[in-house]
Amino acid sequence: HADISGFSVEALDGSIGKVDDATYDMGSSHIVVDTGPWIFGKKVMLPAGIVRGIDETEERVFVNRTKEQIKAAPQVDEAVVAEDAYRSDLGAYYGPGGAGYRDWDDSF
Repeated sequence: HADISGFSVEALDGSIGKVDDATYDMGSSHIVVDTGPWIFGKKVMLPAGIVRGIDETEERVFVNRTKEQIKAAPQVDEAVVAEDAYRSDLGAYYGPGGAGYRDWDDSF
């Protein structure tokens, strides 16, 4: 995998910040995004499954969600990032039937 730390992250409707850290654990791949002033310095974790593309030349990561969907996701607490329950909550949020789920064929 390419190192995407520091890449800007683009939601469907604009930039949401930069990749803070990237992990490639089997079965729990996600990226942590430092949103900077957009959500008052909050970090958000995005499952790798919602990444729709990476432009290594432009150093941008594109995700298949809107800014509002990402803003409403469960917040990252550094102490619980590795905990299965948090990842499960995140998976439920972004997964089918969750508030942050988006089918590939959905139109805006």
